[in-house]
Amino acid sequence: MSFIPLNQLRSLPSDVLKASSLQPVPLQSSRRLPSWFKIEAKTGPDYLDIKQTMDRLKLHTICEEARCPNRWECWNARTATFLILGDICTRRCHYCSVETGRPLAVDHEEPRRVAAAVQALGLRHVVITSVNRDELEDGGAAIFAETIRQTRQLSPGCTIEVLIPDFEGSETALATVCAEKPDILNHNIETVRRLFPTIRPQGKYQRSIQLLGKAKELGMRTKSGLILGMGETMDEARAVMRDLRSVDCDIMTIGQYLQPTRDHLPVARFYDPSEFALLKEEGRALGFTHVESGPLVRSSYHAEQQVASEEVMPKL
Repeated sequence: MSFIPLNQLRSLPSDVLKASSLQPVPLQSSRRLPSWFKIEAKTGPDYLDIKQTMDRLKLHTICEEARCPNRWECWNARTATFLILGDICTRRCHYCSVETGRPLAVDHEEPRRVAAAVQALGLRHVVITSVNRDELEDGGAAIFAETIRQTRQLSPGCTIEVLIPDFEGSETALATVCAEKPDILNHNIETVRRLFPTIRPQGKYQRSIQLLGKAKELGMRTKSGLILGMGETMDEARAVMRDLRSVDCDIMTIGQYLQPTRDHLPVARFYDPSEFALLKEEGRALGFTHVESGPLVRSSYHAEQQVASEEVMPKL
């Protein structure tokens, strides 16, 4: 067992486009992380079981592809987030380390293998996400739906969260996923309205808000996530929370951006843990049933706890 700084865990090369037009606020170097950015890196039997199962079934996890700092904690707690529809994304967001390029053909056996992995690992809660597949007519919605069906068939007691792309605003694609009634429908907003066109050039802020609103109309329990440290202000972060509550979003995650490689957007600011705590309090006051907020929080962090959070809060 050892404790190591996160910046020593992000040394792999990347061909992601360098965001040269995005300059950091000169508060702190993105390579000198604050003292609270230390993690316990250990590989126990549960960690190895997940790793070996994924390798055996030729599956991907966002935990690995996005270089999540919580991988050791989550895998040792038998929690992992499956990445379906391959590991090559059709979009190029300046904060994300997932490979961008021309995806391979859709693997129609993948849903069966995901379901087999969930069963083999005995998971009680599973999170399923994907790369963007904008070249597909339905954005991959049918594969999401089939993965939910196959998982429920083999593991009927397992709750399911899906973290979906925006499907380019297709209500038909969204309805395809919602028809399978996942326990939580997650779509991450990621950044504030002002920065969205620069940081997520192939996405649209209002389109993401509208997707979450439509999912709520279709009966979903909804969730979204925000990354801080890319040049936004606290007031802009608060505005995102209000926008999410305006479409009755139930759950929110808030975490600190960490630069995956030198080719990615530099960190503009490291937020203090007290600021994350403040945003959590404010989010709860706005009406979110659950707010997971902290420097190391990522979208699926403690996801199994969020699915059980059924407290009814007032609508904004």
